[in-house]
Amino acid sequence: MGKKENEMSAMEIDDPKSDGSEQIIPRFSMNVLQIMKSSQAQHGLRRGDYTRYRRYCSARLRRLYKSLKFTHGRGKYTRRAILESTVTDVRFLHVVFYMAERAWSHAMEKRQLPDGPNARQRIYLIGRLRKAVKWASLFSSLSSIKTDSRTSLEAEAYASYMKGTLLFEQDQNWETALACFKNASAVYEELGKYGDLENQVLCRERVEELDPSIRYCLLKIGKTNLQTSELRQIGEMEGPALDLFKAKIEAAMEEARSQQAASLTEFNWLGYRFPVSNPKSRVSILKAQDLEKELQGPGAESLPAEKKLTMYDKLFTAYNDARSTIRSDLVSAGNAESVKDDLNGLDKAVGAVLGQRTIERNQLLVKIAKSKLNKKRDEKTEKVTKPEELVRLYDLLLQNVADLSDLISSGRDRKPEEIAFEEECQRKSLAFRAERCFYLAKSYSLAGKRVEAYALYCRARSLAEDALSKFQSIANKDEGIIQELKALSKECRANSCIEHATGIMEEEKAPENLSKKISTISLNDTATKVEKYLVDKLEMYESAVGDANTKMAPKIERFPPAFQSIPRNPIVLDLAYNCIDFPVLDERKKKVQRGFISRLWG
Repeated sequence: MGKKENEMSAMEIDDPKSDGSEQIIPRFSMNVLQIMKSSQAQHGLRRGDYTRYRRYCSARLRRLYKSLKFTHGRGKYTRRAILESTVTDVRFLHVVFYMAERAWSHAMEKRQLPDGPNARQRIYLIGRLRKAVKWASLFSSLSSIKTDSRTSLEAEAYASYMKGTLLFEQDQNWETALACFKNASAVYEELGKYGDLENQVLCRERVEELDPSIRYCLLKIGKTNLQTSELRQIGEMEGPALDLFKAKIEAAMEEARSQQAASLTEFNWLGYRFPVSNPKSRVSILKAQDLEKELQGPGAESLPAEKKLTMYDKLFTAYNDARSTIRSDLVSAGNAESVKDDLNGLDKAVGAVLGQRTIERNQLLVKIAKSKLNKKRDEKTEKVTKPEELVRLYDLLLQNVADLSDLISSGRDRKPEEIAFEEECQRKSLAFRAERCFYLAKSYSLAGKRVEAYALYCRARSLAEDALSKFQSIANKDEGIIQELKALSKECRANSCIEHATGIMEEEKAPENLSKKISTISLNDTATKVEKYLVDKLEMYESAVGDANTKMAPKIERFPPAFQSIPRNPIVLDLAYNCIDFPVLDERKKKVQRGFISRLWG
């Protein structure tokens, strides 16, 4: 009796054949959404890398073909169709599913080209999406016969999503696309009520991903009115299902702005009205004004700081695009003086508004940095602000205010609004100087320089009092700035008293500390090593005892002293002495006369 491949779970689809029964035709089970989400998240789509995901799908298909022995011939390629009779193993359904995923990821890869797909690439993109719809439809039809009811429903929702994606990209049959997306959303919403907790969460996330596409289709068929801000909020959502949607949403926002830009004929600034004739300039200015309304609206306080910074970046891009268009118009204006004057005034006005928003953005950065100044580091990745960083931010603010003041004061005949705005810039500059001086004093205090810190705190208090008096003298008082300056003045006074007292205490304890440090001086350096000894620094004006950065006791000299090479006399070996034959000189010796008795006893 032959062996047949039996039902396999999603985690065991790469295993070899297993024994099964020929009489019972099993109903396969396959968690389509979970397999799709895990494959996409683990193989590139978490960072939008569709090329990596396409390659994974190709490698996955090769493994499935090999494990199923479902190859297409050697040498000459002969495709083997997957029919109802072919599906004797759940892995055949995986083959069809990953064929659809590979075609879809290839289409999305073309969509995410830097400059967008050209005409030829777009034709190829549509062809790959059609191929994905074909495989998804086959997957749905096979699942309706070979799998259980839940898998069949998931496969149907998957095929509906692919059909809707194709129509979405083709910009046609919006009613059909809406029906496809609604069908998929209804299936996932119903499946989200059953099963384990993980599957319920995945289904709910899928419903949220499909909701923007449904709303956009309703917008295109005229059944809803979405504002530009609502479109932008939808476009900020993340997920592979929304990547194709984001390109469309930006085009829809541009279209909506183009319709609204027809009513934008002039730009008002400090009592001046400058005509805006170029449609590109109108669209860019309108985009920036929409962002300004969100940043300054009633719901701005609830926005997180990171989102505000992102919106400021987009606002700067919009105003810079407008200035670029205005300057291009200036070049092409020729000798038309009246047109040139209007364009120069418009460029100046847009530049001034851009400077104001730059100041607001840097003030937001200061607020974020202040919130982390006295915060303890609970996590390793969390960065704590240093006073020097706030000093740098206030330097930027002072430069921004100076640039804006120069731009406003550059005109000859100035209106009262311009004069009042310049005075406001001067008041802001004084307040920023006080804040900068305060944090500079704090940085000196942390370095242990009490005299400098005390003088800077006193200077910061003087600047804060001066700025406070000027803000209180105007008619329209800004209570927020006034309260901040009052708090700054009190803090400067408190810190100056602390620095004064700390300096006196350190001065009183200086002889004691010096004697303690001198008592630690040792001749022995066997325990620790130091870079320089006291005898090595005799010609340098540098303290070896009172240096606060030194972690170890100062050393006078190395003991025992190190060996040194010294010069000495050369060694001479007299080797010629043994080789000399000396003459016999006996005959030259004096002969001694000896008597008879001495010769007898000699």
